[in-house]
Amino acid sequence: MSDQTSSEVEPETEAENPEEVMQAALDGYDELDPEARITQLESELEVAKDRMMRLAADLENTRKRAAREKTEASQYAIKGFAGDLLSVADNFQRALENAPEDPSAAGPDVLKGLINGIRMTEKELLSVFERNGVTRIFPAGDPFDPNLHQAIAEVPGNGEPKGHVVDVAQPGFTIGDRVLRAAMVTVSTGAGAA
Repeated sequence: MSDQTSSEVEPETEAENPEEVMQAALDGYDELDPEARITQLESELEVAKDRMMRLAADLENTRKRAAREKTEASQYAIKGFAGDLLSVADNFQRALENAPEDPSAAGPDVLKGLINGIRMTEKELLSVFERNGVTRIFPAGDPFDPNLHQAIAEVPGNGEPKGHVVDVAQPGFTIGDRVLRAAMVTVSTGAGAA
């Protein structure tokens, strides 16, 4: 079995020997007169130069295409997200068009409708965020996490244990596992906790 394997390997080794390949190529030149050898070598050089130029052109075209695709990908990466936000912008525009010029002259039904419209628009905005991988962080009552929250003050607990979020001054947002903006929170000192 080992004899068979070694006989299979030997022809490959002989064919790959660069010295023998070079000598076989040069053997044919020895038979030509010097002028014919120069002409043949110049012809082979032209073929090699042409091939090299074509490869260089292909490489340059590939580099340009990759650069163009990278630019387009970065320019249009948020196309879907921006398209989803258009309906939110439309709702805000409709709310502003229907808002009274003088809020003090508006009746309670008008104000109630406006507030409900704004709440629905916020809900739609958060839904668009969720569809696009953006999650809102609203950690009221949760333990303080410095990776997701930014403490702006420590306050008596108001029933929250020490180190827990008492109030959220500004919600935070993540995209995937990265924080876009940390939630601005007040944290319990534990004083006054039940």
